Amino acid sequence: MSKKYLSDLEICGVEHLSDKHVLLKLTQPEPLPEIEPGQFVEVKVSDSPHTFLRRPISVNYVDRELNQLWLLVAVVGEGTRHLSTMRKGQKLSCLFPLGNGFTFPPVSDGNVLLIGGGVGTAPLLYFGQQLHLRGLRPLFLLGGRSAKDILQVELFGKYGDVFFTTEDGSLGEKGFVTEHPLLRESSFSHIYCCGPKPMMMAVARYAESHDIDCEVSLENKMACGLGACLCCVEKTTEGNERVCVEGPVFNIKKLLWLH
Repeated sequence: MSKKYLSDLEICGVEHLSDKHVLLKLTQPEPLPEIEPGQFVEVKVSDSPHTFLRRPISVNYVDRELNQLWLLVAVVGEGTRHLSTMRKGQKLSCLFPLGNGFTFPPVSDGNVLLIGGGVGTAPLLYFGQQLHLRGLRPLFLLGGRSAKDILQVELFGKYGDVFFTTEDGSLGEKGFVTEHPLLRESSFSHIYCCGPKPMMMAVARYAESHDIDCEVSLENKMACGLGACLCCVEKTTEGNERVCVEGPVFNIKKLLWLH
């Protein structure tokens, strides 16, 4: 289990990627600790009277050269709305790195597919970069309701070939990620997925039917991030497990979705 840190990180950059997505770039004087792709951060929302609990945010990217940790925030409630108004120079209390991340495939496997839907694409950027550093060039399949929901396209393109689906057809193929021709025309040894649960379940069914090793990153509601409150429990083949501790990444063989 990786060591956890409670730190006041300084916001060194704020980028509004859309009307409902903001990218916070955080730093600190000392080097950031080791962080695995797929892990997350619990952030404290200060000066928000109705936000009592920390908010779990996936690690979007770690820039070692600039000593930056990136968090991609989807504005969905009061807590995340408050985060979206933060400015450069402010401090953000962060508990990190939390949870277990993705399992790296063997370097000999060149047919790796990363599938993300909506803000679920966030953890796949850092994972894609780490795969690239290990000599792999993954394929990315990114889905959203429309083109404005597909974020960080140029960055994904640095680490692999990128394909798109949108529900309204404004970018890439029209429809859902599981309807993209890539899944019919190519074969894969490993699939990694993060996004809305119905999408992940559809990807899991596809992976099982094609005997493909598959991991998904769950987005169960969390409160403490440390496994104490038990509000994020997921039923698995080994009993109830805490998504914030045993996850958020699980192999689909361990979940009861397909049983």
